[in-house]
Amino acid sequence: MVYAIKQINNSTDILPNVMLGFKLYDSCYNEVRSLLGTTWITSGKKEGVPNYNCHSDMPSAIVGDIASKSSIPIARILGLYQFPQVSYASSHPILSDKILFPSFLRTVSNDIYEALAIARLVKYFNWTWIGVITSDNELRELRYMILNREIEANGGCIAFMETLPTYTSMESVIRTIDIIKKSRATVIIVYTTMENLIPLIEQAYFHNLSNKVWIGSSSWSISSDFPRKEILTILNGSLSIMPTSGKIPGFKEFLYSFHQSNYLDGVFIKMFWEEAFGCIWPGDDLYNDTSARTFIEEKHFCTGKERLESLDTTVYDVYNLRYTYKAYLATYSIVHALQQMYSCKPGQGPFKNGSCANIYNHQPWQLLYYIKHVKFNDTAGEAISFDENGDFPLHMDILNWQILPNGSSQYVKIGSFDGRSPKGHELQLDQNKILWNGGKVPLSICTDPCPVGYRRSILQGQKICCFDCLSCSEGEVLNPFDDAQCMMCSEDKMPDISKEECIPKPIQFLAYEDTLGLSLAFIAIILCLLTFSILCLFLMKNKTPIVKANNRELSYLLLISLMLCFLCSLIFIGRPTTITCMLRQVVFGVIFSVCLSVILAKTVTVIMVFNATKPNSKIRKLVGLRIPIYIVPCFTMVQIVLCIFWLANTSPFVEFNMRAEIGKIIVECNEGSIFLFSCVLGYMGFLASISLLVAFLARKLPDTFNEAKFITFSMLVFASVWLTFIPAYLSTRGRLMVAVEIFAILTSSFGLLVCIFFPKCYIILLRPEMNNKIFITGKIITKKP
Repeated sequence: MVYAIKQINNSTDILPNVMLGFKLYDSCYNEVRSLLGTTWITSGKKEGVPNYNCHSDMPSAIVGDIASKSSIPIARILGLYQFPQVSYASSHPILSDKILFPSFLRTVSNDIYEALAIARLVKYFNWTWIGVITSDNELRELRYMILNREIEANGGCIAFMETLPTYTSMESVIRTIDIIKKSRATVIIVYTTMENLIPLIEQAYFHNLSNKVWIGSSSWSISSDFPRKEILTILNGSLSIMPTSGKIPGFKEFLYSFHQSNYLDGVFIKMFWEEAFGCIWPGDDLYNDTSARTFIEEKHFCTGKERLESLDTTVYDVYNLRYTYKAYLATYSIVHALQQMYSCKPGQGPFKNGSCANIYNHQPWQLLYYIKHVKFNDTAGEAISFDENGDFPLHMDILNWQILPNGSSQYVKIGSFDGRSPKGHELQLDQNKILWNGGKVPLSICTDPCPVGYRRSILQGQKICCFDCLSCSEGEVLNPFDDAQCMMCSEDKMPDISKEECIPKPIQFLAYEDTLGLSLAFIAIILCLLTFSILCLFLMKNKTPIVKANNRELSYLLLISLMLCFLCSLIFIGRPTTITCMLRQVVFGVIFSVCLSVILAKTVTVIMVFNATKPNSKIRKLVGLRIPIYIVPCFTMVQIVLCIFWLANTSPFVEFNMRAEIGKIIVECNEGSIFLFSCVLGYMGFLASISLLVAFLARKLPDTFNEAKFITFSMLVFASVWLTFIPAYLSTRGRLMVAVEIFAILTSSFGLLVCIFFPKCYIILLRPEMNNKIFITGKIITKKP
């Protein structure tokens, strides 16, 4: 304040031709003395009298006090007179109440926001198990409430909260140290005065609590108050929330210019000199004390030539000017208010009828108005103003206390907390500048984090930070927004191996890329080519009796139908689509119905031919009508009509089956109507049953090459395959279900091909001498010798 006033008096830009003076009063951190000083300043008498003023030059404003406990009684009295008071260190939240303290302003932030900044700092490093130590004062409960609310909102907990009495007792300190040693909390927030802090840290040093991270508030400073510097090693890596510092041009040189010779009556300068340089001034009364002479001889006499520039910054820190800078801003806020008052033009003033206040004879409330509305730029060019509560905008520095390898120590600014920034971006840190005691970011947790895929289970009677770990159930993953809950994956997803997130289930169907799908497709094509080869053979030998027997046109139609049966199995392979789902069963049902109808027609032909040869047979008249030819279209048409009705009402469609196999999505065809699908299969079974019955009745006809026997065998094979297929089809899932149906189609079709056509191919290719009418009809006459 003194330097700022001298600087302003030497300036021609601010308050030209106006000289500022000052009076200094030390309240000694005592409420009673602060009240005495207030009455002295307001009344002008050392023994002040309330409401009595004998001043010839009443001060314009008061800068101070430091401690909130001193500022509060001062502000209560000054508020009655609307007398401006600007503090540079008092941060008690109650001072923001303008009803109780209408004339109080400050250049530091509200204490509530300091607690908010500490809570955000704790959240930044994911510290969830925090210890709190506070002094027994009026802010204890308020600070704890704010810290507890903010820390719990971020998922953390306060492990313990210990209160040290105003007058520190060693018993309370030892008890607190014992609690700290037993707790898993690594981070300790300290809201204490220096009177409480020093014995606490000394005991922490003696008990070697070097694994703790201490977070200090702005109420204490490590560098200047500790009597034994070696104890500071216990605070290595600790963090502190401090008001922002700023540059004061020329102030360092001003501080270095202090000398005892300049202040002959400055008892504090003499004491400081002796403490800083470890010397004693000659002629000191202590020197005449024989009992103290040995102690004095260990030191040296002060010469007055010692240089302040040589002092360690822990003794005389001219760079870390935080509250000094706030006092500088407090002084300049009053000066700029006076400047606005001085520059006021009549008719343009802020008071009644545009009047201005007289800078040489103004009322306290008039200056208070100007201070409340003052706006100016600090040395860094940032805008300075007070809010409606008389507070400065929240802006604090985050400091890291570091012990360097050479034994020296320092505060290092590692970031800041700016309440004016957007929400979530108030805290800015540079972790590369932090020097932790253990070399890495410490953990401060009650329970180790749960393994991946495990959820937190709160222990009964414990805080939420202490928990058990339980595995998520099958099909569940850990909730990314709440690690105490698991959530079920959607049907189309499944947990990954670590149960951290839901991943899409693999889609499965019988594909051509699969070994099984490729094998079935290859077999189908080979069998189709084999059938085609037999058809070509029959076309080449179409004039021979073995081909002409039992209606060669029906044989051709049967071979073509079997070829299509083999090929229709290819529709079942590949990813199902709406078209393929509609065609699968319909094409298969119609083609197989053609095959069975042809077989039935061939069987009826055998019976009619042999029965027509009997004398007086009535069937002879029916032979000429070629009745078997009409069997095929008639019986096939029934199946076609049934399939059309099926497609028109409940046609098959693509379905994503997520329950058939765990962890897979089966793309399959839903038949739409199980009843109609069963009708299609049942009709084929009906045709096979008739064919089997008719062929069985004709198995003993007197023919050397009795095709009815082969038809009977083929129907038995067909029936065996499909009777086996039904339980196998119902017991399988996914692509195996489709493979079973393809296998049934290929096997039954191949059974028909083998039983009906392989005997004929055998005669055509290997026994051509048997391919004649005599052998076929069985009328071979053997001559007896």
